[in-house]
Amino acid sequence: MAKNQSAETIIAQGVRVEGDFVSDGDVIIEGEVAGNVQAAGDLRVGNDAKIHADVVARNANVSGEIRGNVQIAEKLELLSTAKMIGDVTTNVLSVASGAQVNGKITMDGREVKVEKQKVKEEEKV
Repeated sequence: MAKNQSAETIIAQGVRVEGDFVSDGDVIIEGEVAGNVQAAGDLRVGNDAKIHADVVARNANVSGEIRGNVQIAEKLELLSTAKMIGDVTTNVLSVASGAQVNGKITMDGREVKVEKQKVKEEEKV
């Protein structure tokens, strides 16, 4: 994964996050996330990580489990221990022997938008 200039967020093993998660930088998930994950940078999902949500990121390196639809703007790498259940949209896909993918894969060159979530003025109060 390429280095991003923004900060890196780590969800450590043994940590469970519930709710939507949005980051302007790179994200490393070693624990569990139940809610949508959106990273403007790169995403790394560790061996023991479990994500039960839709995921959007620039690049992703997955060795854990994702149950949800995944949209990766550039490259998705599934390592041998990866388990994906859901539809995948990406430009470049790398699948190691042993990785499991159960869902539709779309690689048609469409641009996947990865953008910062904006808060409406009314919600700032």
